[in-house]
Amino acid sequence: MTRDETPTTPLTEDPSITGGRAPEQGVGVDELIPTDDDPVLDETEDRVDTSRVSGWRRILRGNRTLWIVALCAVLSLVVGLLVGRFLISPAEAGETPDPGLVTVPVEFGPLSNDVTLRADVGYADAVDVTIDTTGGGSVVTGAVPEVGATLDPLSIALEIEGRPVIVLPGELPAYRTLRIGVSGPDVLQLKQSLVSIGIDAGDVTSNLFDQATANAVGQLYAQAGYPAPSPEEGAEETVRSAEEGVRAAEDGVQQAQQALNLAGAGPSKLESWQADVNVAAAEQALAAARAGAEGTSVQEAEWALQTARLERDQLWAAKNTGAESAALESARAQVDSAAQTLETARQSVLPFLPSSEVLFLTELPRRVDAVNVSRGTSISGAVMTVSGATVRLTGAAAEADARLLKAGGEGTFELPDGTEHRAVIVELNPGKDNKARWEVLFEPDPLTPEQITQLQGANVRVRIAVGATEGDVLSVPLAALTAGPGGESRIEVAESDPRKGDDTETRIVVVETGLAAKGAVEVTPVDGELDEGDLVVVGK
Repeated sequence: MTRDETPTTPLTEDPSITGGRAPEQGVGVDELIPTDDDPVLDETEDRVDTSRVSGWRRILRGNRTLWIVALCAVLSLVVGLLVGRFLISPAEAGETPDPGLVTVPVEFGPLSNDVTLRADVGYADAVDVTIDTTGGGSVVTGAVPEVGATLDPLSIALEIEGRPVIVLPGELPAYRTLRIGVSGPDVLQLKQSLVSIGIDAGDVTSNLFDQATANAVGQLYAQAGYPAPSPEEGAEETVRSAEEGVRAAEDGVQQAQQALNLAGAGPSKLESWQADVNVAAAEQALAAARAGAEGTSVQEAEWALQTARLERDQLWAAKNTGAESAALESARAQVDSAAQTLETARQSVLPFLPSSEVLFLTELPRRVDAVNVSRGTSISGAVMTVSGATVRLTGAAAEADARLLKAGGEGTFELPDGTEHRAVIVELNPGKDNKARWEVLFEPDPLTPEQITQLQGANVRVRIAVGATEGDVLSVPLAALTAGPGGESRIEVAESDPRKGDDTETRIVVVETGLAAKGAVEVTPVDGELDEGDLVVVGK
C-alpha cells in the first residue's frame, strides 16, 4: 500500500487519543498540534500521517504538568538573569554603610577561676601480693579472704599449711627469716611495726634483733592467735645439755675455790696453841739453865727456844697456792664457756619470724580486690591483689593548670545521682618533663558502699576553684579594658544605640580590676557610674 492510499481518520474521532470521547474545547496544547487545515503544510503532504500525530498528542497530553513546570523554570531563569544584570550592590556603587559598635552588657554575679580536669575513680595503690614460700610449704589451708574484705594490722591474709601470714605495716617486703642476732633495715621495720600496734619491741632506733625483739615476736603470735614457730629439731635437748654443762662448771669452780682456800689457810687453833706452848716451855728451860739448874746448858736452852719460835712463825707464814689459783681460774673459764653455750642454745628456741609468715603492706587498711588462690591449692605467683581501702580520684592536668593547685585544695565532682561531692587534693606529682601532664590525686569525702560500687572504675570531671569573689560583683570581658594615660584601667560605656557606630554617644568609666576568670574580669568603678546591664564597648 502506498502512502497516498493510507486510510486516515479525523483527529477528533481517534479513540486512542480521546479514550472514546471528544476532546474538551478550549485553548491548550491541542492548538499547538498541526492539522490538515494548517496553511504551512507542504503541498506534497496534504494528508497527515494520523498515527504519527496521534503519538505526539498522546505524549503532550499525558505530561502536561511536566511541561508546565519546565516552562516555569525557564521563565524564572530569564527573570533572574535580568535582575542580576540591572541590580548594583552597595559596594559596587561605592556606598559602604557605617559599622556599629560591638558591645557586651555588664554582668553582676559571682566570679570564679576554675581548673577542670578528668579523673579516674578507684581504690588507692593497687598492688599484687606475693608470699615467700622458699623456706616452707605452699599449700593454702585456710583464712582465704573474700573480695572486698579489709586487711588491717594483725589480720591473717592467708593460712599456709596451718601457719598464718600476719599483716603488718611496712614498705620493705619480707625476704628472710628474722631471728636473734640478725640486723638490718628489715629488723628496724619490724620493731617499728610492732610498736605501732602496741607491742614493746625494745630500742626502735636499733636495727639488731635482740632478746626484746624476740619477746615482742612471741607477743605478736599470741595476739594473732597462733603459737610461735617451732624451733629446729633437737634445739630443746641442746638447751638442757647446755644447762647441765653450766651446772657442772659451776661445781668445778666451787671445788677449786675450796682447794685454794684450804691451801692458803693459816694454822688451826690447836696448832697455834701447841706452837705457843712449845715457845713458852723453851723460854722456861732457858731461864732455868741460866739460873744454874742442872741437866741443861744455857746454849742448848737457847737453841731449843729459837727452834720453837721458828716453828711457830712457820705456821703463820704465807702458803704457795699458785696451783690451786690456776685450777680455780680454769674452772671459772669453763663456767663462762658453758654459759655462752647455754645462751646460744636458748637463742635457738626463742621466737623468730619466718619470711613466709608475715606480709608487710603500706597504708593499712587495705581492700582485697582479687584473690588468685583457694583452699587446697598451691601458691604460684601473686596470691591476691589489694588496694587502699579508701577511694581515690586520680587525674591529670597540664603544668600551667597544675601550678595553680596545691595540696589541701578542694574540688567537686558529680555523683551518679547528679549531686555534687567534695574531694580534697592530697598529692601533686610533676610530670617527667615540661610537656608531660601532672598527676593530681584527690581523696573524696566519705562515700556509701552503694556510691563506691557505682563509681568504681568511672571517669569523672573534677572542678577546682582556684580563685573566687566574695559574693556578687560587676564583671566585664577582658577585651573591654583599656589603659588610661596614667596607666589606670578604663572601660567605654555606650549611652545611645551602638548601631550608630562613630555617632554613638559613649562615656569613659575608670575602674579598679579584681579577679580575672573565664575571659571576664571583676571591676569596681572609681570614676564614673557602672551598673549591671550597661553596654561596654569591646570592639568596632
